[in-house]
This record gives sequence, C-alpha cells and structure tokens, in this order.
Amino acid sequence: MNAPVSMPHVMPTYGRLPIALSHGEGVRVWDTEGRRYLDALSGIAVNTLGHKHPKLVPALQDQIEKMIHCCNYYQVPLQEELARLLVERSGMSNVFFCNSGLEANEAALKIARKYGHDKGIARAEVVVYEKAFHGRSIATLSATGNPKVHAGFEPLVEGFVRVPLNDIEVLEEVARTRPNVTAVFLEVIQGEGGINPARAEYLQAVRELCDKQGWLLMLDEVQCGMGRTGKWFAHQWAGIQPDVMPLAKGLGSGVPIGAVVCGPKAANILQPGNHGTTFGGNPLAMRAGVETIKIIEDDQLLANATRVGKHLQDALHRELGELKGVSEIRGQGLMIGIELDRPCGVLLQRAVDAGLLLSITADKVIRLLPALIVTQEEADEIVATLVPLVKAFLAEPSAA
Repeated sequence: MNAPVSMPHVMPTYGRLPIALSHGEGVRVWDTEGRRYLDALSGIAVNTLGHKHPKLVPALQDQIEKMIHCCNYYQVPLQEELARLLVERSGMSNVFFCNSGLEANEAALKIARKYGHDKGIARAEVVVYEKAFHGRSIATLSATGNPKVHAGFEPLVEGFVRVPLNDIEVLEEVARTRPNVTAVFLEVIQGEGGINPARAEYLQAVRELCDKQGWLLMLDEVQCGMGRTGKWFAHQWAGIQPDVMPLAKGLGSGVPIGAVVCGPKAANILQPGNHGTTFGGNPLAMRAGVETIKIIEDDQLLANATRVGKHLQDALHRELGELKGVSEIRGQGLMIGIELDRPCGVLLQRAVDAGLLLSITADKVIRLLPALIVTQEEADEIVATLVPLVKAFLAEPSAA
C-alpha cells in the first residue's frame, strides 16, 4: 500500500485515498511513485476521452495560445459554436454556459422559480426525488435527497416537494394537491444515489403530465449525459425531450464546464440581469466542449459506449450475477452500478491496491464510469481485476 499523501494546507473536505496521480494516457494513469492503474472512473464521468487524447491535447494547446478567458461583456464566438452543436444534438433551442454541474443545476432551479413568478406563483415549488444528487450549494443540496448531504447546513431552502423515483401515481397526487408546482427535476440515471435509472415509461409519463400541468420538465444529465449511455443524452432512450437540461462533467473532457440547454418553453425565461457568471463560457472551456463533441462523433464513441458497455455488463452479470451478496447489476452504456447487500467502502482501497480506480456510492454500490474510449479488452481487464475482489469481500465472515 502507498504511504499517505500529506496535504496539511488543503481544507479537509475529501476523504482521499493515499495516492497522488501524476499523468495518464488513454484509460491508464500513473501515480507519483510510478505505479500504473486502469481508470474505470474517469474523474467521475469527466474524462470522456480518457487522458492525453491525441486530438484534444493539441486543440487545447492551440486555444491557450490564442485566448483562455474573455468575459461576457463581449461576443464569444466559441459559445455560439458549442451552443449550436448542443442544440442540434438535443433538438432544443438555447444554451447558457457556466462552470460546473452544481452551477448548471442552480441555474435550472432559478429558471423554475422565475417561470413560476412569471405565471403569478409567488412561492413556486419544484418536484425533486428521493436519492437524488444535484450538488452542494445551499439550494442544490436542498434539492438533493441525501440526509448526509443536508446535515449541518440546515435550514434547507424551501420550495421542494420530494417523491420516489418511478412511481407516477405519487407524482399525479402532487399534481392534484400542490398548485404551486412549476417543474419536475430529476436525474435520468441517478449517479451518486446508486446508479438508479428512471424507467423509460416513467419518463414518458412524466413528460405527458408536465405538458398537462404546464410544468417544466428539467432533466439533470450532468453525469449520465454526453454519450455515457450510448446516446448523446440518456433521456433520448425514452424518446422524449425536456424543457431544461443541465450538463457538465463529460462535456469538456476534463476542462471545467457546465451548460443549461433549454427548449422553447424555458429558453427566454432568464433575461439580462437575471443570471450570469464570470468564468462561464470562457474560450478554453468552449473549445474543450466543441472538440469533445467532434471527437465523439469522428471516433464513433456513442456506438463504442453501447457496445463496450453491453460487453462489460454481460461479463459482470456472468461472473457476479448469481453470487450471493450481489443484489443487482444495473445501468446503461458505460454507467454501471453493482449493488451489494452490505456496505462495501473497503473495496475502494482494495481496488487501488489491485491497480483499478472506481468508486463506491450510496454505501453499497460499486460504480464504474470508464472513459468512452475504453475497449472490450480493457473492459475484460476491469472484470478480471474486480471480480476476485468482490468475491473475496463477500466471503469474509465479518462482511456478512
């Protein structure tokens, strides 16, 4: 095991593992001691193109030589280019750029409130979900469905109505009893909550109900968007379109970026002075987004995510699906969760020791989010490394 990495001057907000990564290439990374790892986490779904991509790196170098930052007092042509690419692939109409998923979700909540105020609803409410995660600002942690995230930051922001995922009857009851609701806000696949997909028929029913009620449908695609499931956006598997779609993580392949894509119902709610950001939409982040989309298309990475994701899930089902202690293997494309019947946080360090990077979320779910460039051979390597760790863990008497 590596010696702990001392960081005495950094605020202790993270439970860090005792390694420090120095560089990467493809889906491999190396630590400062020279040890190599297979990266099955990709920076929590951020490094869409893996590390040191031969097309992305020179494009970013070119942009750095030209301009890194330009404030929004001026036209930023790369904003229009990236917005056009997102609009064309989503079928929506307008985009606001920011710096992170939290900021994108915060903007979405402001849109929902302003939409309500414009309709004469003084205390607008937004439907959110159990086990959801939307960020750690005061508003987005209030929308998040995890008491651990809330603890110590009360009082929470009011105006949220929480419901269970995939239960349309509960949402219909909200429609009958809560006249101040203006929007429904959910992740198409809950990431931090344990890789919990919203069923296609549920998404379709929510879309229909939102249309009937005059609500905005806001789909958080921060983690599951940008090709991770094999389509540009996970909701496209259900054949629907949201009114508001926050994006971030994989959109910039490692460069901080966020976006809120809106359809016609929401595109003009925010007007000059209603919202803004200093760094959002800067030329470097916009170039990263443009190049990410182009490379995904040129290298056919949507098809790769579908093909390799299925290969990886099939192998996990084959090796672990019937194993006592494995509750469920779920997800889509390259967003996969393996839920065990007990907390399994110790597997995080054990995987590192075996040369594999992953995460444990919702206490009991092994989360795999490899880069979209991952090959079937590398997926097989993930399985070959992970399966013995899971089997050994479940066989421990103390784990039962």
